[in-house]
Amino acid sequence: SCAGLRNLLQGLSFSAKYYSKHNPLQTMCSYSKIGPKKCHILDCSKSTCTHRTAPPGSILPCRFFSCKEGTNVPSKRKQNTSIVTSDLLHKNLLKSEQKNWNNISPTYKAMTKRIKEKLEELHNMYTLNSRSPRMRFGENVYFEENGCIFLAKADDDEGNAEILFSVEDLSFSDAFIQRIRISPDQRYMAISLKSENSEEATCIIMKLGNLPAVEKVIPSVFSFEWAANDVLYYTTQKNLKCQNVFMTTFTYQKHTKLVYTEQDARFFVDLYCTKDGRFLSINSNSKTTSEVWLVDCRHPFESPSLVQARTTGVIYHIEHRKDQLYILTTYGEPAEYKAILTDNYIHRNNLDTLASSGKENWQLVYALEKKTKLVDFEMFSDDCIMFLKNAGHLYLNVISFVSHSVQSIKLPTWACEFELEPHPEHTTSTCYFQLSSPVHPPKRFAYSFKENNLIEQAVQEVPIITNCHTTRLLAKSKDETLVPITVFHNKNSKELHRRPLLVHVYGAYGVDLNMSFKEEKLMLIEEGWILAYCHVRGGGEQGLSWHRDGCQHNKLKGLHDLRACITLLHQLGFSQPKHTALAAASAGGVLAGALCNTDPALIRAMVLQAPFVDVLNTMMKTHLPLTIEEQEEWGNPLEDEKCMKYIKSYCPYQNIKPQCYPSVFITAYGNDERIPLTGILQYVQKLRKAALDHASKTSKKGNWIPNIILDVQANGSHCDSSWQHSLNE
Repeated sequence: SCAGLRNLLQGLSFSAKYYSKHNPLQTMCSYSKIGPKKCHILDCSKSTCTHRTAPPGSILPCRFFSCKEGTNVPSKRKQNTSIVTSDLLHKNLLKSEQKNWNNISPTYKAMTKRIKEKLEELHNMYTLNSRSPRMRFGENVYFEENGCIFLAKADDDEGNAEILFSVEDLSFSDAFIQRIRISPDQRYMAISLKSENSEEATCIIMKLGNLPAVEKVIPSVFSFEWAANDVLYYTTQKNLKCQNVFMTTFTYQKHTKLVYTEQDARFFVDLYCTKDGRFLSINSNSKTTSEVWLVDCRHPFESPSLVQARTTGVIYHIEHRKDQLYILTTYGEPAEYKAILTDNYIHRNNLDTLASSGKENWQLVYALEKKTKLVDFEMFSDDCIMFLKNAGHLYLNVISFVSHSVQSIKLPTWACEFELEPHPEHTTSTCYFQLSSPVHPPKRFAYSFKENNLIEQAVQEVPIITNCHTTRLLAKSKDETLVPITVFHNKNSKELHRRPLLVHVYGAYGVDLNMSFKEEKLMLIEEGWILAYCHVRGGGEQGLSWHRDGCQHNKLKGLHDLRACITLLHQLGFSQPKHTALAAASAGGVLAGALCNTDPALIRAMVLQAPFVDVLNTMMKTHLPLTIEEQEEWGNPLEDEKCMKYIKSYCPYQNIKPQCYPSVFITAYGNDERIPLTGILQYVQKLRKAALDHASKTSKKGNWIPNIILDVQANGSHCDSSWQHSLNE
């Protein structure tokens, strides 16, 4: 499975992670919202966020601060007064915005009805016929549909499948299945259930057999893996942090014990099993540094062994094949990912020799080309699969351990996202995956190791998208850096300069823009819109250096990139400012909000979902659980005055001023633990006041007052993931 690697490749950019971009059943994160007929898939080992219908796809990156506010003051009386005053202000602002929303929302009733009907039609057409991934273990096949986990025989009709587990039967009516792990002997099944209104998950251990029964319930669990038939390792999550690893057993001497504790608040711990099942790795990751401890699954009660002590700036991930460790790491120049083989032979009975596997003894197997992003990685018995991104195009590289050769295959030009399917048996001869784009529903492909070829799989009959044109551009930023843009538009559209344009941006944590299929994107294309995705610095589209060039003291480069992208689009005849809207979610709100302050004339409207718009005040509050961890992305304004001034120079909230702003629509969530709702409320109030002040002081003909609307949803959490939520949004 690539679960652990996905955590590494993207998760080191995140604070709390609960997706692993690709946990199959055994290493799979299934998401099934109870109610709809179709199963949804959610990658769930890292951070949250995006709705994706089956087949699975990308998760929208998130902003990670808790909303637990408070003020540290010396006097208890003053502290209580401050909290009461703050709570009263919060309630008054919230009440005012809810009243404003209730007055405005009926205006859009007819349009909302039309759009909802269209989206449901597209959803039924492209996704309801898709099926969730199947996991085969010998003659048994496991799969999840509509909140139920089924067991079928490989040679039997799935209509005869046995139900092993049902969310509704356990009265978890508002929960969805997030992750499933089957024990090696298939006697136990571990399942995590998560509510859309909570960050924490509950782990249910089922004892399988003629009458499957609940063996144990573990609250507040993040990740878990079977180290042996009846030995489960798991991590616990508290206040968006994951720092403790436990081991629990289910037969004979049942017991639970603490195995590992991470002391550094910047690091987040998760678990991963190597593809061949030989080792369980305890991965402790910050945004820039990692450390791995290995548990020998043949001796699961022995203490974990350290592979390589953490070294600032060095990230690494472990795989295993035929008694040798393979390491994916950023060690060495350039600081991009490389495949490494240790010269150490893993002894049959112990890990005592792991100390000699230190990075000074690592041997280079494969290095990425410049400006190439390693998106995913999968180890098989005789081959290694790498999914790469270069200049916006996806590539499949196959490294053969037998012939010592590398084959590179350029994937279809329309493809923007991929999803590996579950491959529990590392000896398989075929690798299955799916490709998609914002406007192309997932298509299934297979790569045969024996035939050395790529085959498109026709799984079901779905309409083919033929009227959408994909264009890739490069915009020259302020410092001459070329910034990629991906553009989609209807081939039949004429006079593109008159068409509405929706621009997307993120640019944080080294995470790519979410470009998985979404029904609303296809709807917009059909209605004549142009979609543009700006891959600015701070994201990860061109490797780790692309992220480094857009974080901390380089954050303004992302803003310059975004400005250059929109300007180029207009110059090339893709719409014009009065027909241009800008969309962003979570940390993408930083660059979107900054552009709204510096270049409001470039856009007519801005749509933000759970946006991070008050960087400075948030980073000044160390009592928030993730502030220290986030300093590797934004800097530490408390100890560095230069950093404080720099953040203040681009922070959206700090730079609001009276001017002609575009219209703004913001969605926020009452249960969002990552983005303080108070900050969003204050941002909206300040922005609306600035727009009104400007309008009152100018009397230009045609002067207009922008709509600034905030929809605070009582339910849901940060960038909620369900289809129903996506439809409502």
